[in-house]
Amino acid sequence: MKNTYFNLIDQSYYFPQEGFDLKDGYLTFHGLSLQYLIEKYGTPFKLLYLPRIGEQIKKAKNLFNRALKKNNYKGKYHYCYCTKCCHFSHVIKSALAEGVHLETSSSFDIDLILKLYEEGELSLSTIIVHNGYKTDGYLKKIIELNNMGFKNSILILDSKKELQRIKDISAELEKPLKIGIRMAIDEEPQSAYYTSRLGIRSKDILDFYENEIKGNDWVQLKMMHFFIDTGIKDNLYYWGEFHKAIHLFVQLKKACPELKALNLGGGFPIRNNLGFEYDYEYMINEIVHQIKQACENDNIPEPDLFTEFGKYTVGESGAIIFSVLEQKQQNDNERWYMIDNSLMNTIPDAWSIHEKFILLPINKWKNEYTRVNIGGISCDHSDYYNSEDLNQQLILPVFEDEDSEPLYIGFFHTGAYQDAISGYGGIKHCLIPAPKVIIIDKDKTGNFVDTIYRNEQTIEDMLGILGYNS
Repeated sequence: MKNTYFNLIDQSYYFPQEGFDLKDGYLTFHGLSLQYLIEKYGTPFKLLYLPRIGEQIKKAKNLFNRALKKNNYKGKYHYCYCTKCCHFSHVIKSALAEGVHLETSSSFDIDLILKLYEEGELSLSTIIVHNGYKTDGYLKKIIELNNMGFKNSILILDSKKELQRIKDISAELEKPLKIGIRMAIDEEPQSAYYTSRLGIRSKDILDFYENEIKGNDWVQLKMMHFFIDTGIKDNLYYWGEFHKAIHLFVQLKKACPELKALNLGGGFPIRNNLGFEYDYEYMINEIVHQIKQACENDNIPEPDLFTEFGKYTVGESGAIIFSVLEQKQQNDNERWYMIDNSLMNTIPDAWSIHEKFILLPINKWKNEYTRVNIGGISCDHSDYYNSEDLNQQLILPVFEDEDSEPLYIGFFHTGAYQDAISGYGGIKHCLIPAPKVIIIDKDKTGNFVDTIYRNEQTIEDMLGILGYNS
């Protein structure tokens, strides 16, 4: 019996599984024929499967609302999408169509909010949570939103000095400004520093409220925010920081009755390998239960709960498809598959923070398999990908260079951050052009609709940016 790539996957994982199946020997993504897209558009290309965004939002909302009901929780749940994760209009509009609220991170995010408002995509009642360091421009635009009537615009204080800067321009406020306080968390033990640079030290917050916020008629404290960079995980570190935050919220609520909301910063993980397991239902129920219990113990009302999900919202909607141009046997043990673009340019998280993504071949599943390294076509030593999160090695089908059809491979669940970090539309390493971007949606009858959002970057695009076309 041949040791085929299909046999390996079939014996190692549950396959087919959500989002991945085979049709006529070719991989499909959420039922979408990748062979069809390759034949129509060629490689390389990025795709965004918009229906996945709505599916993720619905799942989280349903699980939170079920947990609220199960625990007889009196507060409400609000889902916020982090615009920084992917700013494209088709992504944010897909999220807004599911009734989500938004979280901003910088001054120009407010211009994006205003544009969406002009287009009727959000309303004055949409909740806008403003995180990040408040530059003068960012602060003034938040005040502009407040004066326009965005009644649920909430500025999250990242430092104590931001309050003084609000006070300095408080004359511009036509109505009180809703604010929140971000609690600085302690980082994981292996971090390069102990306490996050983001937020205000937990031991300072109560005094800060009593001495500087309480009694001011130009601000209203409505939210406490804490953020765990590693995400919401069932481990001692997460629960330790979570309990610190709940304890502080209870104390702050006693001092400030108008405090209504607790923002559970840090997102849910997404699938980065076919063996991924995460009990979303358990985690959500446990979070709700423990907050409910803490509030009951101190006889305070349960707060409204906010989550800020960026990667969870859009990550699983993305994929990048490449052709293998050539294979190189560099020594007895190392075989390289060279692809038709740069990994550093297209999935920079794989290079910068060693992020893992689901890697699968599109074709040749009946071929035998081998251990490989993936190499990009830039001249940089770091332009490679050679380990999976689960088994620490890459396995792909064997092929011959003279085969009539090349091997096609895909990196999946790449929809979060990659375009922003690589600089969408800008200059790329070695002047390797950014691949075309294809948007996949469904029409009213449920049929797939594919459109090119942007063609592959041209040399004229790049020369213009560099000043050679002036």
